[in-house]
Amino acid sequence: MTQNYVRADGRAIDQLREVKITRGWSEHAEGSTLIEFGNTRVLCTASFESDVPRWLRGNGTGWVTAEYAMLPRATNTRNSRESVKGKIGGRTHEISRLIGRSLRAVVDTKALGENMITLDCDVLQADGGTRTAAITGAFVALVDAVEWARGEGHISKKAEILTDSVAAISVGVLPDGTAVLDLPYGEDATAGTDMNVVVTGSGDFVEVQGTAEGVPFSRDQLNELLDLAVIGTGQLAEIQREALSK
Repeated sequence: MTQNYVRADGRAIDQLREVKITRGWSEHAEGSTLIEFGNTRVLCTASFESDVPRWLRGNGTGWVTAEYAMLPRATNTRNSRESVKGKIGGRTHEISRLIGRSLRAVVDTKALGENMITLDCDVLQADGGTRTAAITGAFVALVDAVEWARGEGHISKKAEILTDSVAAISVGVLPDGTAVLDLPYGEDATAGTDMNVVVTGSGDFVEVQGTAEGVPFSRDQLNELLDLAVIGTGQLAEIQREALSK
């Protein structure tokens, strides 16, 4: 397949959905971002605390963590709240940990001092790529929380907390063998291979999560998917920079 292949929504194979980042969406949080990947919408809020988990106290090291959740009617049918069930699902735990790892990859926790920033990523509407949107939006909220803490004197004005930016995108192989970027639910549900890729602003990989559904993917396909992911995250990094410059 060539770059001229057109998908169901009219995009080229290496084209992102429309991405919107709205900073300061919540007036109470130290940092907040509403991020939209097409019809996927995730609210990311950053909360700053002058404390760390018990196992880190006294080490002079900070911590960045994340919690992910999907609202009951984020999809076309209602799902019960996990808090009401009294048990957090495995998928929710996995995505929460992924977001936390992705953000810590670009944070100097020593420079942060004994402070903690928690990113809450709540999916308001889901149409594929919720975890990748959450990571991309959470970074912007994290930047604003760090700057808030700096302005309030909780961390040194000279401390270099953030070492890079980070963003994430989905890639996949459609049933006809076409490798595509940024899959909405319709493509994600039928893809033979689905992959989520986390990349820093300088182009280094933080995490690659890839699974073949039925038919294994080749090394050449893997390289093609990673190339698409680097294109997409590079564009997302520019969108993040633009949003943060306003």
